[in-house]
Amino acid sequence: MGNVIALDGILGLGELKTAVDAPQSAASGCSSSSCGSSDGPADMAPDVWEKVKNHPCYSEEAHHYFARMHVAVAPACNIQCNYCNRKYDCSNESRPGVVSEKLTPDQALRKVLAVAQEIPQLSVIGIAGPGDSLAAGGKNSFATFEALAKHAPDLKLCISTNGLALPDHVERLKNYNVDHVTITINMVDPEVGERIYPWIFYDHRRWTGRDAAKILHERQMLGLEMLTSAGILAKINSVMIPGINDEHLKDVNKAVKSRGAFLHNIMPLISDPAHGTHFGLTGQRGPTAQELKLLQDECEGGAKLMRHCRQCRADAVGLLGEDRGAEFTTEKIEALELKFDDSVRREYREHVESERAERHRSKAAAQAEVQEVVGDDVAPILIAVATKGGERINEHFGHAKEFQIYEVGVHGAKFVGHRRVEEYCEGGEGNDDALDVVLAAINDCAAVFVAKIGGCPKKSLEAAGIEPVDRFAFEYIEESALTYFKDYAERLAQGTATSRSGHDAVIRPAMRA
Repeated sequence: MGNVIALDGILGLGELKTAVDAPQSAASGCSSSSCGSSDGPADMAPDVWEKVKNHPCYSEEAHHYFARMHVAVAPACNIQCNYCNRKYDCSNESRPGVVSEKLTPDQALRKVLAVAQEIPQLSVIGIAGPGDSLAAGGKNSFATFEALAKHAPDLKLCISTNGLALPDHVERLKNYNVDHVTITINMVDPEVGERIYPWIFYDHRRWTGRDAAKILHERQMLGLEMLTSAGILAKINSVMIPGINDEHLKDVNKAVKSRGAFLHNIMPLISDPAHGTHFGLTGQRGPTAQELKLLQDECEGGAKLMRHCRQCRADAVGLLGEDRGAEFTTEKIEALELKFDDSVRREYREHVESERAERHRSKAAAQAEVQEVVGDDVAPILIAVATKGGERINEHFGHAKEFQIYEVGVHGAKFVGHRRVEEYCEGGEGNDDALDVVLAAINDCAAVFVAKIGGCPKKSLEAAGIEPVDRFAFEYIEESALTYFKDYAERLAQGTATSRSGHDAVIRPAMRA
């Protein structure tokens, strides 16, 4: 087969590895996850599967293997949200609307070519800000798409918008082969909306209050319906704001499903006075991890849910959960000699494709074994996983900047979210303050899976009732989680383990590395 990109540790540029070194998977079947974005080829039409299988934001499975890139070419915005403060030249915050550099379409093209040359996992180029991608007629966005279609045709194109201008541009998006559009929809009731949006700018004038929310709602619904009719996949982002739209988002879920949305992504409000947003300055809190998960669980059965979102910067680069944007500043790119070559990316994608078939069989076999020996009366548990990607447990506890959270039970292992943390190890020494952050972030988990862990954090985890597990180092996450759950159920029956329920955890916004 020749050289292929290793999947057991997707580290930055991607390591080359021979096929004989790649670990082998076992057994038979299809995906065990019931999360909508984890659906596989058996769960959707072939043309839809082709659109989503390598898109890390539209497929939970793909986010383990593929990277995205946002180009910040859209500086203007046509609405104001109480949770948003668009910041330019900001290098240390990691949240939507924030960028270090605004780009022209020509600069964006050169940056894409540079990143594609260095990151074989790159599969998607998106425009997500720092303003709205379709404000001001979407001039910069469409100029960027035109250049990318010509010079980097193998990369998927997608766009994020608040939806106010969307109905005016659906046909043009289709003409540019943009087949993924994300709309931020936080309400379907203008009475709720007026508490989120102070104003919008539409039809050459500024609107405020309930009138503004009503116009925005109508335009969002029309745009979504038009995307569905055009065969463009729509993902809906919703910000969960406790006391304002948390219960209302169940109605949003139903409304977007009825209009053909492919996915619904319910995200926690990021609220910090330092960010300068209205909600941050007025003390509006964000949800806890338990509140967010409960709402997501209550929406199951409606529009399919996405749970692996990282609420990325508008100039994010790399796998979800990492941001390598600082490596690709305009100054650094200008010094590079660029030559577009998609052969390494093609080879990587071919290897992922062959890996997928084995992965689906292996997960199903592990799930079948659990269902055979564990009774339905054993409640699911949450586990935290330290991973660099590739669906493997391949990160040292002390080096983890986030933990991926899986719900494991009789019916399978399901990715349900992630928790950002500070690195525990600094220069080889443990940081007690960072350990407290980790403990707060995974406090609702029964266990934490790591490739390796030191004695001190191990003792602290055990004292907190969280079992540190390193016996599955470099193995696949879901199969390992199911094996652990089977052992856990046996220990529970013997009285040597206790259930861990009723605990909550803290959602922490990321700081850019």
